[in-house]
Amino acid sequence: CRERLESNPSRATDASRHCYARIMSSTNVKRGKIILFGDSITQMSFSAAECGWGAWIADRYQRRCDVLNRGFSGYNSDWFLNFAATDEGKTELFDHDNVKLVTVFFGANDASDVELNPRHHVPLERYKSNIKEMVYLARTNFGEDVNIILIAPPPVCHDARLKFQKAKYKDKATGKLERTLELSGQYAKAMTEVAKELELPCLDVWTMMQDSSSTTQPWQEYLSDGLHLSAAGNKFLGEALLDLIHDLLPEIAVTPCAYTGNINSSSKSSMRRIAPWHDEIDHLQPEKSFKQEP
Repeated sequence: CRERLESNPSRATDASRHCYARIMSSTNVKRGKIILFGDSITQMSFSAAECGWGAWIADRYQRRCDVLNRGFSGYNSDWFLNFAATDEGKTELFDHDNVKLVTVFFGANDASDVELNPRHHVPLERYKSNIKEMVYLARTNFGEDVNIILIAPPPVCHDARLKFQKAKYKDKATGKLERTLELSGQYAKAMTEVAKELELPCLDVWTMMQDSSSTTQPWQEYLSDGLHLSAAGNKFLGEALLDLIHDLLPEIAVTPCAYTGNINSSSKSSMRRIAPWHDEIDHLQPEKSFKQEP
């Protein structure tokens, strides 16, 4: 139906005006959901100032899926699972239906140095076990066939972290790094291992950002303080995640309009959208365009 309309975008045909009604008669009418599990890098993913990567996902899924941010600043994988076991956590994290995709993005805090930051540190093997538990909880609550993407933690820029430490703590700054490139790399590798074991797609941000063949600027510029994402880093992650969905999960991918590049009223997807596009509405008899056929 959409292809027919796009061949002549200036005019809606009678067939295209009834396209939406046929779709409505054969699909679940509830809007889908995408849920983002993670730490501060996820909580901040809706940031307007930093062009958050979660906002990139929400933009692509306009009128198809609500994107729910379930990121918790400062949390490691242990604390997230402790919260998930509470009544509040069960409601907040899992009381959702029609979930199309879950992202699991932990490791930035878990990878803290065991001596310099024992409060956040989670041993590597327990971290891997925790990620597997999150996958189990997602499948138990949203269905065995729910799409899940694991996201490995980003690299750490030492110079930027030390500069941030000095600016925040001034003369109390220790000059020691509680988070390092090496440690974050170990946890990123662990995330990819879990993904391989569970046969899940994984976005290896740690490796991708440092791969000069896939970046347009020094990877250090993708980080705002050596740990969290800058606007450029959010753009990088948002685009990379959408590319992964397009390549590995085409059944939930959304493609912008071939003519305009827009999402708002011309995108394509096997997932239904809410309400007919404006150019599918018969302005003389608009009620016909919203009628659900038996």
